[in-house]
Amino acid sequence: MKRSVLLAALGLALSGAGAFAADFERNIMTGGPQGTYIKIGRDIAALGAECGQTLNVLESAGSLENFVGVRNRRNTQFGIVQSDVLEYLKTFEKNDPEVQKAVKGVRIMFPLYNEEIHVLARTDIAGLKDLAGKKVAVGKKDSGTFLTATLIMDILQVKAGARLDINPDEALPKLLSGEIDAFFYVAGAPASLFTGNAIDKAKFHLVPITEAPLLATYTPSRIEPGTYSFQDEPVDLIAVKAVMMTYDYDIKRNAYHRDSCKTVADFSNLIVTGLDKLKATGHPKWKTVDLTALPPGWKVGVCVKAGMALDYKPACKAPAAASRAADDSNEEYLNLLKQRLQP
Repeated sequence: MKRSVLLAALGLALSGAGAFAADFERNIMTGGPQGTYIKIGRDIAALGAECGQTLNVLESAGSLENFVGVRNRRNTQFGIVQSDVLEYLKTFEKNDPEVQKAVKGVRIMFPLYNEEIHVLARTDIAGLKDLAGKKVAVGKKDSGTFLTATLIMDILQVKAGARLDINPDEALPKLLSGEIDAFFYVAGAPASLFTGNAIDKAKFHLVPITEAPLLATYTPSRIEPGTYSFQDEPVDLIAVKAVMMTYDYDIKRNAYHRDSCKTVADFSNLIVTGLDKLKATGHPKWKTVDLTALPPGWKVGVCVKAGMALDYKPACKAPAAASRAADDSNEEYLNLLKQRLQP
């Protein structure tokens, strides 16, 4: 993976952090509307809502934008990122001041689940080597799919005839209409983009990914038969770990850092204590979450560890209590009005 490709993909505009908002908010950067990240983010936000804390779930292009967002964007305490992004950042960090600046202060919150690397293609494309000379969509440049597709094709030395930097939502109709030959999509299976009936299994399939050089970076995986309506047989491929990232806020610095650190600690506690509920009622990928599977070389944030202390209590305010307060206020208004209108 060329350093220039990584830096271009990251778009390391560290000065473009955006205007400071006056009001404090809690935000998590996720992914596109059809992806797994946004559903995971909504599950976490639901835990917050039960505690009376609002967590805004933000759509994004994916991993690279999310990493930079956690590093730079105000009121963005959380982001979901692919672990191969982290691995390649670490590869360049030691000797590269720009990458050192990009990763400064970004920390692991929790490892999550494996995301399968889907390559949907015409059925005559039997393997990744067959993508040579073809029109292939690789994801938007600030997405994790873009980085993964670029890495895989570089490792295998596959040169596409044309590479389209478009997201999977845009790529699917282009594949179905014959405008492109294949597209990459990194998402936890089952990916909702593929769950409709528009994909003709006589014309399209998931490409197996079993090449040995890829196993140094990625994990072998399998999509079982019937996961998607167009897929009758198991497909062996590879996966990458999704991780939840945060920032190491300094509670001595200012009120914003204190509030953000408290937010990270609260949601760390809520996720750990609510993991069984997430596995029972959340996205199916929660069932595979292993909180011990930390990516090598990355530190867990201090605010995360604060929230995991046995005696830690998140600052919960039951929504029901707020509702009763509103009702009491209206009742007071009606009583006052009644008194005013007495003859």
